[in-house]
Order: sequence, then C-alpha cells, then structure tokens
Amino acid sequence: MRSSSFLLASALALVPLNGVLSAAALPKIDFPADSPVDLISADYGESNETARGGALLLDFHAALSLRNSSQRKIRGITLLVSAQEVTPGGKGSVTITSLNVGPQETFPVRIDLRLLRPLQASSGVPVEIGLDGVLFDDLSFYGPDKLSSRRTMTLSEWEARRDRHYFKSVLAAGGPERLRQEMLESLTHEADRPSLDVQVVRGGRATNFEPEKQVQFAFLRLPDSPVEPVDGMARIAGNEARAPRLEVKNRSDRSIRYLEVGWILHDQTGREFLAGSVPAELNLAPGQQSRIFENATLKFPRLGAQPLAIESMTGFVSSVEFADGTLWIPTRGDLGSPQLQRVMAPSDEEQRLAQIYRKKGLNALIAELNKF
Repeated sequence: MRSSSFLLASALALVPLNGVLSAAALPKIDFPADSPVDLISADYGESNETARGGALLLDFHAALSLRNSSQRKIRGITLLVSAQEVTPGGKGSVTITSLNVGPQETFPVRIDLRLLRPLQASSGVPVEIGLDGVLFDDLSFYGPDKLSSRRTMTLSEWEARRDRHYFKSVLAAGGPERLRQEMLESLTHEADRPSLDVQVVRGGRATNFEPEKQVQFAFLRLPDSPVEPVDGMARIAGNEARAPRLEVKNRSDRSIRYLEVGWILHDQTGREFLAGSVPAELNLAPGQQSRIFENATLKFPRLGAQPLAIESMTGFVSSVEFADGTLWIPTRGDLGSPQLQRVMAPSDEEQRLAQIYRKKGLNALIAELNKF
C-alpha cells in the first residue's frame, strides 16, 4: 500500500498573518506506508491564523475525505493534529466513532481545532495531521495509540453494539411504532439532560479560597458492575472537590487495569448534573480493594458568572477494562435506573440513530439498523 504523505498547497491562498493560513502553516498529512486509510481530498478554506504576542493562534478547519484501503470494515478513527510539539495548546485530536465504512468506501472527517504555535517557528513548522488509530469491526486495531484511542473507540463500539441490539429488539417486539416512540423519547431526553465537563487537576491544588466542607460520597451501585464503590469522601469548596478519596473493590474473578467513575452532582438548589467520567489506571486483583483519585482535585465549570455550589456527589462505575483487554459497560437496564435516566446522555450511537430518524424518518432508521 502506498504512503499517504501530502503537502496540500492548492487549497489555500498564501497571504500574510491575520488572514488565511500562511505558507508556513500549510497542512502536511502524513499516514504510514501501510496505513489502512488513504487521503482522497482535503479543504482548509475556513482556516486562519492570528498573531497573539509571541505566538500564532491558529483556527484550524479541515474537511477531509478518506478511503478505507483495508479489507475490513472501519468502526472508528482518531487523527492527531499538531502545530507544535512542545507548546501548550499546540496539539489536538479528532475521534470519529459509530462508523460503518466498508473496503474501498470513502468517508468524511471534519477537523475544527484551535491551536497555538510560537511565532518564531512559523517559517518552518507546518500543521501536521497523523493517524493515532483505526478500529475495525472485529475490534482489531491499527496505529501507535499514543492517546489510548484504542480503549476509547472500543468502549464506544461496545456501547454502539449494545444500543443497536436494544433498538432492534424494540423493533422486533413492538414494531415500527414502538421504535418511533423510543426515538422520540431519546430526542427529548437528549435535549433535557444537563451535563458538565469535569477537569482533573493532579496534585490536588486548590484554585479558589472558598470555605471547605467534608462530604461523604453516595454511590449508585449497578448490579452487574465488576467494581463496587465501597467508601469515599472529599473536601468540597464551591465548584471543586479536593483530595477525593474513593475506595473500590474488584468483585470479579479477573484483574482490572482501568476504570472510569461517573459523577452526578447535586447543587444547593436541588439540581442534578452529570459531570462526566474520571479515569483511573490501577492494578486491582480479584477481591482486592484500592483507593483512587487521592492526589487530585476535581474541578467543575461555572454556571454563568457563579461557580457551581456543590452540595453532594454521587459516583458510579461507568466502564471497566480488565487486564486481558476485555471491557465492561453498563447495560441498558442499568441506564434505565431513575437517577441515571435523569442525567445520563445517550451514547454517540444512540444520538446518531436518533438524528437519522429526525432527518430521514422511520424507514431510514429501520434500514440503518438492518445493516448490522
């Protein structure tokens, strides 16, 4: 298979800074010689760069067309985008999941990132787009996996298979009208579920000086989860949970090397928010217990001008990776629990299916489900 390395100058006008990209920022797409994807075309017409002090602020926008040059179906892809290796804010990535791209088929990838690079390096450092990984339908993987994209995309594929199976069973048991009702409920819930993104600050440094209070965590225990949260507490100050201590137990018969804990926040007005999942690398043998997140601060975003006033927190195990590479995720039954149903966002696949229904109708949705 030929190498996919291109310097694409024709897509951009070459004008000075504070306009569209200069010649120094022309993207270089560099895929390995044995890459399972090839570049067919690229358009960077909306990209621009602006001088900001001693740096360039790059608003990078790319519309790529890629081809699956392998003999397997592609389920996901992660691209690395780098404007400068060492500058903070100089690198980014794009992950596309819920794909179903057969051999020799083409598919679009959209990149919209804001990157920084030193002004003095602008004469010799192009934007580079590389490949971190490709996930296939047999769950095999290609790529350097610098960003742990194999785990991320495999988790997403497991969720996609779970949700497709669920909607196909709804169709089989209740017919098209029952499937329509499920899609309408999914669209409604997606719009109504509030969510926040948690930021993990290693070392537990506090970034505000509000009074602290110690809070014992509540736990949502999922019946089939291989990990049981046993105990936990944190010091809460405004929108931060400082030095959280969470004790977990491996109740499976296999060693565990990775897990994610989802957080549901309750503020002083009684509102609930899903605050995303926080990862933990560990080595937890069957029956053992371990503490996680001790040397960290969980920082949550502000709501408008005011910080989120956290009153209490509820944790639940949202995914597990065993030492042999196999995974566990919550079942649809787990997600149907009242507390999770109120706040849990649909998976990428459920959102994709719901959008097919919204834009193309019920028959198109049924046809899509029948492809799998």
